[in-house]
Amino acid sequence: MIKIAVYPGSFDPITMGHVDIINRIASLYDQVIVLVAQSAQKQSMFTAEERKQLIEQSLSHLKTVKVDIFGGLTVDYMKTVNAQVIVRGLRAVVDFEYELTMANMNRKLAPEFETLLVFASPEYYYISSRGVKEVAINGGALKGLVPDCVIEAMNKKIQKK
Repeated sequence: MIKIAVYPGSFDPITMGHVDIINRIASLYDQVIVLVAQSAQKQSMFTAEERKQLIEQSLSHLKTVKVDIFGGLTVDYMKTVNAQVIVRGLRAVVDFEYELTMANMNRKLAPEFETLLVFASPEYYYISSRGVKEVAINGGALKGLVPDCVIEAMNKKIQKK
């Protein structure tokens, strides 16, 4: 059986913390699907398709990683691709309560799926997509926070405003 993990998130934008987690889990599974959440409730800097393209560029070195877009429940998507594991990243203790609640909700909806919580590496634990956007909007340096292709895309977005 092929082991498939799904790493869902908004990835608006993908950060070096996300890249680190994906690099680390890619060796554990036959395939990792980075699932871009498409939500009408969230105001995003990038469209879902733009986020997908930026993730693909950032992870082009990982041949077992696929990027997809989905607008429903992660557990419903997992059934369509025969995945077994939901991967979630933890930066700090503050993330734990939210992730625990989400993992338990997913277990209630689909007990056949397991949730794997992966701790951010110490050099990335402080990086969040929200924080990166704040830095970018205020003209701060993004090097080391996001992949180079994301820096370029964010600068273009900010200049258009």
